[in-house]
Amino acid sequence: MNAIIILFTVGALLIGFEVVVPGGILGLLGGIALFGGVAMSFYDHGLNGGFIALLVALGLTGIVLWLEFRLLPRTALGRRMFLHAAVTGTTTAAVEDLAGRVGHAVTALGPSGYVLIEGKQYEAFSRAGFVEAGTAVKVISADNFRLIVTLEK
Repeated sequence: MNAIIILFTVGALLIGFEVVVPGGILGLLGGIALFGGVAMSFYDHGLNGGFIALLVALGLTGIVLWLEFRLLPRTALGRRMFLHAAVTGTTTAAVEDLAGRVGHAVTALGPSGYVLIEGKQYEAFSRAGFVEAGTAVKVISADNFRLIVTLEK
């Protein structure tokens, strides 16, 4: 009986520490410990004892998860551990329709940098190699949200 209680306690603690130490290892070990406790209950106490242990293990897991995700975020420690704001941002606008347009390099392209085309700044890659800032460039194509440019002749 003591081994079953120890396995349940260790399992619940490992599942609880999974929030602090991410990666899945502690949760997996905790699940294995709980499973071992349930298996020992079936072996030592028969079907009735095993089913009672299974219900206790499920209830214990539910309580631990409730404590982690409902109570912990409201504590001082939890407020430091959990994110409270979403990351916002946008991607660069589609640049495929700029082929053939002419602009100038805002920064030196060595071979990457920024160009200004029709009043908008874009990330660019120079096929001509190094390009000085202020040099006229022409858009050849687009690749992964950046423009491919060459020197304007």
